[in-house]
Amino acid sequence: MDIEKKISALREAINYHNYRYYVLNQPVISDAEYDLLFRELVELERQYPQFLSPNSPTQRVGERPLEEFSVVEHRTPMLSLNNAFSREEVEEFDKKVKRFLNTTQAIEYVCEPKIDGLAVSLIYKDGILFRGATRGDGLTGEDVTQNIKTIRSIPLQLLNYSREDPEYIELRGEVFIEELAFKQLNASRAERGEPLFANPRNAAAGSLRQLDPRITAQRPLKIFIYEAILEPHPPELLTHWQVLEFVAKFGVTVIPFRFLCANIEECLQKYNVYLENKDKISFAMDGVVIKVNSLQLQKELGTITRSPRWAIAYKFPSTQVITDVLDIEINVGRTGALTPVAILRPVEVDGSIVSRATLHNEDEIKRKDVRVGDKVVIEKAGQVIPAVVKVIKELRAGDEKPFVMPTSCPVCGGEIERLEGEAIWRCKNRFCPAKLAGALRYFASRSAMDIEGLGNKTILKILDKELVKDDVADIYWITKEDLLSLEGFAEKSALNLLKAIEESKNRPFWRVIYALGIRYVGEYVAKILAKYYNSIDDLAKAGLEELEALEGIGNKIAYSIVEYFNDPQKKRLIEKLKKAGVKLTKEEFTEKELELPWKGKKFVITGEAKGISRRELIEFIESKGGTVVSAVSKQVDYLILGDKPGSKLAKAHKLGIPVLPVEEILKNK
Repeated sequence: MDIEKKISALREAINYHNYRYYVLNQPVISDAEYDLLFRELVELERQYPQFLSPNSPTQRVGERPLEEFSVVEHRTPMLSLNNAFSREEVEEFDKKVKRFLNTTQAIEYVCEPKIDGLAVSLIYKDGILFRGATRGDGLTGEDVTQNIKTIRSIPLQLLNYSREDPEYIELRGEVFIEELAFKQLNASRAERGEPLFANPRNAAAGSLRQLDPRITAQRPLKIFIYEAILEPHPPELLTHWQVLEFVAKFGVTVIPFRFLCANIEECLQKYNVYLENKDKISFAMDGVVIKVNSLQLQKELGTITRSPRWAIAYKFPSTQVITDVLDIEINVGRTGALTPVAILRPVEVDGSIVSRATLHNEDEIKRKDVRVGDKVVIEKAGQVIPAVVKVIKELRAGDEKPFVMPTSCPVCGGEIERLEGEAIWRCKNRFCPAKLAGALRYFASRSAMDIEGLGNKTILKILDKELVKDDVADIYWITKEDLLSLEGFAEKSALNLLKAIEESKNRPFWRVIYALGIRYVGEYVAKILAKYYNSIDDLAKAGLEELEALEGIGNKIAYSIVEYFNDPQKKRLIEKLKKAGVKLTKEEFTEKELELPWKGKKFVITGEAKGISRRELIEFIESKGGTVVSAVSKQVDYLILGDKPGSKLAKAHKLGIPVLPVEEILKNK
């Protein structure tokens, strides 16, 4: 099977729909369809890590927030969940949890309905709503506080809040619209001649991300809280279930229909209950979330790059439909892979119209015997561009046409090759416009260098005139005269593009890291690297052990980074970017910043600090160059001790970590 072609096609489809959903706010598929696509890509990249790419959607938690909203940074990342689609996968999840914890004992889980809505974060300080934000890319989101305030089920001031309760409370939940309310909303829009929403998920997302809160206020939005972060964390709350019960007292709507399960078998039984009754529930749900109940075990399990190890979403079955194959076309991807795509008679699947389906590779077409004119079964089991499941050969009329793989690249006419042991055909031409176009699209994308005006049509014109011949850095040597020689360019459009190219030289450091195309380094990892390294030269010097020690950077990613900076071709690219004036460092350090007394030191806070709030204490430590982390470990330099400390004090003593009274810390203020 041509795995690399399949992976490439999935990535291109996901990236397109990420753009439609997160940037344009004009999704064309359901959340369930997107999740199925993402799951398949994650699984393929796990099985075939040699095909992982830095521009894979799996390396990122998602797309950038809209520019019309202010951007906020999540204090704790809002991670997404890995998905399971079978009983066996859920059982394997349980086995992995036990292996990681080195135990054979049954794990207690909590099962919750997976709401088909929009994830948000609500921050309360001293019981007052401080900010509401969307999940965004998991690290940063959109500030939608004014819109959040229009949702009546969200209290502006927590009920029953007292001084004994945590100063900082972050509630995470899902904003949604109930099925009946959705139908009524669409009916009223139809009466006014307005476009209808495809489903409740799209309606909720579009409503919460309105620039005018008055419009949001007219939408029947609701919210279920599924997680809470409490600082300081009450020591008596030891489980996820207890935390949800605790925050329910504040007058918020905690997620309903949840079950406490003694083991994974009970979770699987509850899944069947959810599946049998999902159509009777007033809100849309697309699966069941299974979470380890113990907070201590959650901490021990930790997270991988973008997902917690202690939770998984067991999704409901996908939909299959029958349609006709009108033609079979070849797409050439960024790596030169030739991917056959079936052009279908448009058919509706789960609220969206499908007109294309991936056929993966030549071998797969032969195995399934897909022909032009066939009636086929397609499904969206993890694919935005669905896959052909099977051909209904009994319905053949006899005039169907077998597929013949082209003998040359359909884009450049260059020679193609298929290496021994592989199913994929590739264009051998290094300068194939399709390859260079893909690389340049990625480099110029909004999440990378964000070069406005450098879209696909312009890129093809630039390549046709050979203005970019070697690598993406060539764009920084394009002149106004070069652009004026292109069809459709006038003085103003040429100057606008040159301005955008020039402005891209000053993008934040993490964007440049992401744009370099380092294998496994998506947005999330790029931001981690930019946090710890001051320049591209510092990053290039980093060794394997040093990188592996960073939170969120495993052996695979670390090895890829080291390998990248040892590649002579990549070194030349970086030198060209330097010569062009691209910013490859953080902002210049002032003398004061260089003298930060706690630079590089990690602190943990336990207990209550008199005369200063926890947030102020954290900000003070950070102003001195320190970092505050939540868990005590060997990597922590100091434990800050307040009144009524918790179990962290004993653990710090056990590990020999110095303990500083909060009063001692504040002497430096």
